[in-house]
Amino acid sequence: MKRREFVGLVGVGSMMPLAIAACSSGTKENPTVTSPRSDGFVAVGTVSDLTAKGQLLAEKTPLGKVLVIQDPTNTNQVKAVNPICSHAGCAVTWEKDQNVFVCPCHDSKFAGDGKVLQGPANQPLPIYLAKVEKDSILVKIN
Repeated sequence: MKRREFVGLVGVGSMMPLAIAACSSGTKENPTVTSPRSDGFVAVGTVSDLTAKGQLLAEKTPLGKVLVIQDPTNTNQVKAVNPICSHAGCAVTWEKDQNVFVCPCHDSKFAGDGKVLQGPANQPLPIYLAKVEKDSILVKIN
């Protein structure tokens, strides 16, 4: 093997970890998501995290993505939705100052209960039963 061929192979081999890292999504599973309990609830995060961030996105749950917010009408309760917009599949975010979920792709707006307030989306966000126990936020998966 010629020196130039060897250096080429070593160079490609040393780049492999970088290529693999670049291809990964960079999204890590929320470490607070647990296995479902016997009552069908799964922990998706903590009240502390929700309070600090204003919304809590659990990326990988048995339901898929779940976005949890404090109920705007009763801050002792939480609401959980599937955050995928029914129009184009973009992920919505909670805009606390407006009390709406907003889709960044086409500006659809949804109420805290998932109902469409402004299109182009014409289907509501699916909602999930959610509750707080101590510092844990639980979402029912069945």
